[in-house]
Amino acid sequence: MLSEKDQELIAAAIDAIRPRYRNKWQEVGAAMRTRDGRIVTGVNIDAYIGRIAVCAEAIAIGRAITETGDHGIETIVAVRHPKPDEPGDIAVVSPCGICRELIHDYDAKARVIVPDNGREPNVVTIGELLPNKYRRGNG
Repeated sequence: MLSEKDQELIAAAIDAIRPRYRNKWQEVGAAMRTRDGRIVTGVNIDAYIGRIAVCAEAIAIGRAITETGDHGIETIVAVRHPKPDEPGDIAVVSPCGICRELIHDYDAKARVIVPDNGREPNVVTIGELLPNKYRRGNG
């Protein structure tokens, strides 16, 4: 069951993408709560060359670091706005593999809000989403 703080974070991610949605350009919004309690949002930056696109979670992490320094990630969530011809409303989505690595790099104890097969979203740790994390050297 999601806490009030988790619901607040989902609402912040929705508020980030809803007014900025552009079909095929900005479809994902993210919100994270830092360990010092701030909520920071971001939207994805798409590009004609896909490999230079930047995910919403990375934008939110970058904003948090830029604004006041790295204070860790308590909880993070991403939501996706449906395309004009898709049914449904803005909904929680799982972070991609690259974002899972990035979230883990910045806070190995981060909580992540993820979809749960049509039910209310669920909260897991980043370690549950990324078992056997890549580490440099012997670590």
